[in-house]
Amino acid sequence: MSKEIHFIGVDVGSGSVRAALVDDKGHVLNSCVKEIQTWKPKLDYYEQSSNNIWECCVFVIKNIIKNVNPASIKGIGFDATCSLVALDKHGNPLSVGTNNNEQNIIMWMDHRAQAEADSINKTNHDMLKYVGGKVSLEMEMPKLLWLKKHLPNKWDEYGYFFDLPDFLTWRATGSLSRSLCSLVCKWNYECSIEGKQGWNRDFLREIGLEDLAADNFKKIGNKVLMPGELCGGLTTEVADILGLKPGTPVATSIIDAHAGGLGMIGTHGEGIDKDMSSRLSLICGTSTCHMAVNKKAVLVQGVWGPYYSAMVPSMWLNEAGQSASGMLLDHIISSHPAGAELLKAISSGDTRNHLRSLLTKMARLEGYNNVSYLTKDVHVWPDFHGNRSPLADPSMRGMICGLSIDKSEANLALLYLATMQALSYGTRHIVEALVLAGYEPFKSLLICGGITKDPLFVQIQADSMGLPILKPHEKDSVLVGSAILGACASQHFHNVQDAIENMGGTAEVIQPNLSTKIYHDKKYRVFLRMFQDQLKYKTIMTSNL
Repeated sequence: MSKEIHFIGVDVGSGSVRAALVDDKGHVLNSCVKEIQTWKPKLDYYEQSSNNIWECCVFVIKNIIKNVNPASIKGIGFDATCSLVALDKHGNPLSVGTNNNEQNIIMWMDHRAQAEADSINKTNHDMLKYVGGKVSLEMEMPKLLWLKKHLPNKWDEYGYFFDLPDFLTWRATGSLSRSLCSLVCKWNYECSIEGKQGWNRDFLREIGLEDLAADNFKKIGNKVLMPGELCGGLTTEVADILGLKPGTPVATSIIDAHAGGLGMIGTHGEGIDKDMSSRLSLICGTSTCHMAVNKKAVLVQGVWGPYYSAMVPSMWLNEAGQSASGMLLDHIISSHPAGAELLKAISSGDTRNHLRSLLTKMARLEGYNNVSYLTKDVHVWPDFHGNRSPLADPSMRGMICGLSIDKSEANLALLYLATMQALSYGTRHIVEALVLAGYEPFKSLLICGGITKDPLFVQIQADSMGLPILKPHEKDSVLVGSAILGACASQHFHNVQDAIENMGGTAEVIQPNLSTKIYHDKKYRVFLRMFQDQLKYKTIMTSNL
């Protein structure tokens, strides 16, 4: 009988912590989830607690390893949202705004640092070319600058700043190392086309954060490792709490969306090209991240990157996205009178099933062979939480054309459908920017995440793009991605590519319905006109009266 080999993947998302026990074929054997506490002290402010998140990590890990031999756990991988963790000089939580030190995390989707992002972008520093020409207010440098400007008395008390994935590995191992993934993607750490790597002192000086260079960049990290590289072993204290062996290998971490890309990029679909650069990965949760990898560096206006080895070693990553996708669909449902009533009666997932069934009936009554045709008079621009890509404009706002005084479930179903279509057109908008900048046209899409449980959402993405979609049979691609890192740290595989190949699994292939192409092309033309109109409205209202 072969010896059991297990890896643990831990995923800290926006609203919950998940853990999975995964074998060396990428199969999830057991999983557990626990919700995270989030505070919203002001509009567009989102804060969390590193203590609360770590306690949730302990809970889910202990849950999945019940009745499992600790010796079979060969490695652990962590991923998390790209949220900013603040600690004092002793490693204790320190508040990022309130008097409650438990609130020591500024979440990724917190938009308080708009003025600071604008200030950084006005420098036009050469480093900005690696974030599509503009730093996002969701990244860490604007948030750090906000802390310095708005909490000057506390600024010197901060001892360490971590991206949340790196905080988790520090908490597990005591290692202060940082992941190249987090630093290049969210901290403006230099890993240039010319081969330079390190913190750019000139950039920090020009944006007003030169004091972060003190003590060899102690506060923000001076030891940088590749995702999947061993960052250390579990400390005795943590191992005892978890019920695992001290020294169990812990991998250098990765951002949650990147873990999803890593878990999917090697998946096999019948008749689908395996070339990684021919695939675009969509990780669809609260927001959606679009991950593209290439052997060459491609600079894309309004799209983050290129980032070297941030997801797949020796490949350049471009990262686009939509700041609100699952969150937007939830908002459309909960803010509609019929949706509020539905949510009282049935769960969120059942609500979506109900709306999908209702759309099918509505299409049948209208004589349509596809539900998409129902929205010819309803159009949505989906940037209710700003535009991440390819406009890189957080001031953009959502738009709906075709509203009436109808409060029925049928009206809600139409808005829900039109919003899903708008999100798919956002993907098309991003893809056009990537191809215009130098990417070869993509041959397939890979998709995972909570909102992909709705088959209509997935089919609309395929139809609007005219491309096949690979949806992994293993439902938890993000957790598989983290487990892949744990497998690499344990040296069970020679490298990340080997782990991807062996643990990527297989996928269902969803083919596009090409009969709807003309319809989606027309809707996409309206989609583009809507954002152009919004820009015109802004010009009118900001011009001198």
